[in-house]
Amino acid sequence: MRYRLFALHSRLVSCSILCLLVLCTGDLSVTAQSPVDGIDARANTTELAQKLGNVDPLVRQRSAEALARLAAVDQKKLVEGYQLQEKNKEVRLALDWALYRMGHSEPLFRIVRELDSGRQSQAVGYLSELESPDLLYPFLKKENNPPRVNAGLLKALARIGNAETLNVIKPYLESLQPYVAEAAEIANDEIEKRLGQESTPTSMRPRTVGKPEPE
Repeated sequence: MRYRLFALHSRLVSCSILCLLVLCTGDLSVTAQSPVDGIDARANTTELAQKLGNVDPLVRQRSAEALARLAAVDQKKLVEGYQLQEKNKEVRLALDWALYRMGHSEPLFRIVRELDSGRQSQAVGYLSELESPDLLYPFLKKENNPPRVNAGLLKALARIGNAETLNVIKPYLESLQPYVAEAAEIANDEIEKRLGQESTPTSMRPRTVGKPEPE
């Protein structure tokens, strides 16, 4: 009887260990293949580019964004062709972002113009991925910008701005354009908050205790 119980216990332990190994292996597999910023760096860019011809505009947009994230210059010619013939405005904007990431500079101007459209949030998202806020300063300083363009630029700067950006957006805190002063204030607060989190506290000098004076 004791032998049977021991054998049963051994089997249960073995099964438990096996299950744990399977689960751990599965977790490791998922971890190893987890995408960086949503896109696996090993993704087949040719397959992604082929999806630009998909009938579903959302699939086309996501494929263009994936190619942009990967900066897939090997697909630049194909993306250029699809951008010229694309009718869907959201997809065309995503293709412009992909072309900019592939080395074209002109699409950035078109993306900024889209801030004054129903695709402002999409454009802000792309501009918030720029490598430096310096790229947005010339656009913000342009005269006669529509209010939505300035507001959109400030929204992007709120995410990627640095200490220098605080001086750049300062004049817009008093702007009379609709939404601009509010966007500037939010950007100012977000940047200051981020800078405060990034700054390391200065090490405190140890306090010295003086010798007691003789009575």
